[in-house]
Amino acid sequence: MSKKRLGIIGARGYTGAELIRLVAGHPALGLAFVSSRELDGQPVSDHVPAFGGELRYENLDAARAAAHDVDAVVLALPNGKAAPFVSALEARWGKTNEKQPVIVDLSADYRFDPSWYYGLPELTRHRYRGQRRISNPGCYATAMQLAIAPLKDELAGPPQCFGVSGYSGAGTTPSDRNNADLLRDNLMPYSLVDHVHEREVTAHLGLPVEFMPHVAPHFRGITMTVNLWLQERMSRETVRARYLAAYADEPLIEIQDDAPWVTKIANRHGAIIGGFVVSPDQRRVVVVSVLDNLLKGAATQALQNLNMALGLDELAGITP
Repeated sequence: MSKKRLGIIGARGYTGAELIRLVAGHPALGLAFVSSRELDGQPVSDHVPAFGGELRYENLDAARAAAHDVDAVVLALPNGKAAPFVSALEARWGKTNEKQPVIVDLSADYRFDPSWYYGLPELTRHRYRGQRRISNPGCYATAMQLAIAPLKDELAGPPQCFGVSGYSGAGTTPSDRNNADLLRDNLMPYSLVDHVHEREVTAHLGLPVEFMPHVAPHFRGITMTVNLWLQERMSRETVRARYLAAYADEPLIEIQDDAPWVTKIANRHGAIIGGFVVSPDQRRVVVVSVLDNLLKGAATQALQNLNMALGLDELAGITP
């Protein structure tokens, strides 16, 4: 069987590199092109050794990218940059044409657009109806939603979410939030109200969420500590059973008793949820979720969505 052809636009960043690495080991996906302005002309294998082909990075504008005949395109671009590429693809193929390549956007540009499928498979898979335009959730937003969803209907107020990310989450463009020297022995709070992922989780879970993000000196991985106030008393055993039942059939979600450490999830595809500490009055529970921001928070989730949209096994190319 010939492989499905994939193009990646904005492949210079950490997530683009992770996706190239995953596609290199995928049994049914192959790279047709990778676009990066900064790496134009350089062999892909020079930057992603796992990719053994002769393919080189190209600097493609929207029209040239849309001219490629591919089965799917991943937009791994900064926020606010996706629209020209989506417009060019739709101009060539039309919005409803079944031959239109699947578009997976990793930015926040379409996460609030109801005409796009919001692809957090463990929570939204049941809403997939063959949509060709898919918005990949944010990394923090994934960690928050997985931690909150099993108790969503039992809450007495907004969840409070304290998030800590490795500095790879700030991307490759130099800033204080990815300056390893500045972050050494430090913890940097930022965007403490109205963060885009706070709005994203509020929109998709349908309840207000309070989120306080921080950056730490480690490179990859997110720790999300979530405080949940309950309408009714609930024992730790009952809380834990809710999470076990919610994710019983999800191979990428692991439930454990203790609060998980981020070192246990780095370079792994899934998420770990644990802790389940209940207050003495049983009205408050604290849950901790961890995931790799570059994998389940981005590239792995994109591959789950691509696999589903292309009619492949959702975990093809992904090792649980």
